[in-house]
Amino acid sequence: QVRLGESGGGLVQAGDSLRLSCANYGRAIESSAMAWFRQTPGKEREFVAAVSWSGDRTYYRESAKGRFTISGDRAKTTLYLQMNSLKPEDTAVYYCAAKLLKLVAPSVTREYDYWGQGIQVTVSS
Repeated sequence: QVRLGESGGGLVQAGDSLRLSCANYGRAIESSAMAWFRQTPGKEREFVAAVSWSGDRTYYRESAKGRFTISGDRAKTTLYLQMNSLKPEDTAVYYCAAKLLKLVAPSVTREYDYWGQGIQVTVSS
């Protein structure tokens, strides 16, 4: 069983930085891509960033460009999200996800096969 787990969340002030981590604590897999999504109460889960290991391509939601950086290690199925200049609107539960086959639509939740349980990030103003 694949078990993705996130860490590094917490409460910070606007303008601060956080680094989220995601690791696989279960059965080893070889993913083609991994991603970060986030969700706030009453809203759908939304795309934040993704990395396709083939060609090391990265994708970001518009509001994350220039502030967030996604990185990771395909062999270890680990993923990171460096978040700088955090804003109150970044407050959400953040989820990591992994995909086995070729990534087609990075921002679509149903693209991904495995999900972590999520971790809270709260940015105070």
